[in-house]
Amino acid sequence: MLSQTAHGAAVVGPDGRHITLSDLPSPGIQRWVTRRKAEVVAAVHGGLLSAEDACDRYALTKEEFAGWERLYQRHGVKGLRTTRLQNYR
Repeated sequence: MLSQTAHGAAVVGPDGRHITLSDLPSPGIQRWVTRRKAEVVAAVHGGLLSAEDACDRYALTKEEFAGWERLYQRHGVKGLRTTRLQNYR
């Protein structure tokens, strides 16, 4: 759910703390760790940015982002670990 903080619009992130657009990974990020993926998914689910905006900002395909969403919804942050993908698919 989108809320307002002193730093602007915020949503609750995967670790329970509020995140704003400035807390999200920088565009052009090369290394996607589970926390970063989960923050982007939480930002989209909370209405901080749209899925299309996230894909544009991070050069993701719609299919790649949809996969992140699916794994996060089914298995939480642990589902986003690339070394464990076979266990969660």
